[in-house]
Amino acid sequence: MHVLITGGRGQLGQAIANAFGERGRADLTIWNRPEYDISDPAIGDRVCALQPDLVINAAAWTNVDGAEENVDATYAVNALGPRYLAEACHHCNADMVQISSNEVFAGEPRQFYREYDQPNPRSTYACSKLAGELAAREMLSHLYVVRIAWLFGIGNNNFPSKIISAAQKHGKLRVVNDEFGNPTYAPDLADALVKLVQSKRYGTYHLVNDGMASRYQWAKDVLANVGLSEIEVTPILGSEWERPTTPPSHAVLVNQSAATMGIRLRSWQDALSEYATQIFKEPAV
Repeated sequence: MHVLITGGRGQLGQAIANAFGERGRADLTIWNRPEYDISDPAIGDRVCALQPDLVINAAAWTNVDGAEENVDATYAVNALGPRYLAEACHHCNADMVQISSNEVFAGEPRQFYREYDQPNPRSTYACSKLAGELAAREMLSHLYVVRIAWLFGIGNNNFPSKIISAAQKHGKLRVVNDEFGNPTYAPDLADALVKLVQSKRYGTYHLVNDGMASRYQWAKDVLANVGLSEIEVTPILGSEWERPTTPPSHAVLVNQSAATMGIRLRSWQDALSEYATQIFKEPAV
């Protein structure tokens, strides 16, 4: 199987490459910006020339706050990009995985969202991710839409790495205690994607590690896992943390569809423990 991964430099793209490349499961082609820009309509011709069996779109505009000031650029990557890729997959008879987000849901308090629940995005970023889902579905039937949440993995652009850095710099933290989600470990998600595409059961899936947490609880567990449990962490309300957007307070996903096929991710606590072990193995830069 020939797999094309877009956004291959990101923490998810790297994890996907590792999972699909393990033991020669697939021949990989990995695309990154600026050489391969999915917001360019010509990207479809390049996909068709490559003739992959599967395209996994891990490329996205992920700066949620920055999206509010860059609406056109956000939609170009998150909505038009999936459309161009899906159209190309239709022409070259390839399957596609479109990565989406828990933020397509409003995140009403105490709500848990299954795959068939109605999205109701509130921010520019969230609206663009839902637009990407819809655009891909319009172009392609052999499609997996995979919603994820609170992704973390090896690298510096995720919540645990930022918490560790801030704790070491400031010696104390203030963390939101009324925003809830599913911490999701990129390598676990990538392994689940391997199983999902082998099933050939197209559709919409929620692939997240088991369990949920508040940002505050997650931060406390991160620090405990890396030997920084003495750091003072003060819980605050989301309204006390000023930012251009207001994230959904309880966009907690339920993995129902994939679970019926035996595809489940372990608890986020177990995944976090492995993550902590892995970051201590990383060479100093």
